[in-house]
Amino acid sequence: MKHLPNILTLSRIPLLFVIVTLLCFPVKFGDTLAFVLFMIAAVSDWLDGYIARKVGAVSNFGKLMDALTDKIIMVGLFVALLALRWKLPDAYGNAASELETLLPQHCILLVMVIICREFLITGLRLVAASNGIVLAAEKAGKIKTALQMVSMSLLLAAQALATDWNNFLPTELIAWARELGLWTFYAAVLLTIYSGTGYLIRNRKIFLGDAV
Repeated sequence: MKHLPNILTLSRIPLLFVIVTLLCFPVKFGDTLAFVLFMIAAVSDWLDGYIARKVGAVSNFGKLMDALTDKIIMVGLFVALLALRWKLPDAYGNAASELETLLPQHCILLVMVIICREFLITGLRLVAASNGIVLAAEKAGKIKTALQMVSMSLLLAAQALATDWNNFLPTELIAWARELGLWTFYAAVLLTIYSGTGYLIRNRKIFLGDAV
């Protein structure tokens, strides 16, 4: 049991590749399965920590890898959504361009912001670890991750509904699911900037190489 939390944590990395494969290739109900697998990954993110606390298996490795796998799966999926086609009208009835993607093109810059933030914070944690200091995730960072997961859930749900269930649901409802996912994504980006900036400022001595 003591190894189960780490196994659950690391299992999210291969899940990323399975989810992206299902999204990119024409598999029957593949988008729906991708959504279900992402929800499983999101639940496992909570479950690994819960089990680790229950069996007394909390470790520095687990803390670092849990945060790192979250970053890998979220960044990987956001990059994938920049290439995933979206052909339904938006929530206001405007027709989608044939080149429109699930995450609009202007989100490229926002995804780059997320990537830069995650690399900087991960680098900071590795520098701290080399000095025997473990930097745990802060509340703002956890809320940021939660918002990113909610955004991804909504966007993947919208894609699944548009592809696999569009004969049963109004187009407007599917478009609004995507719209809500986009606005949640924008909120997550703002919190990404806020939490990352605060984290770097509070730990600037480590970042600048002044840690004792």
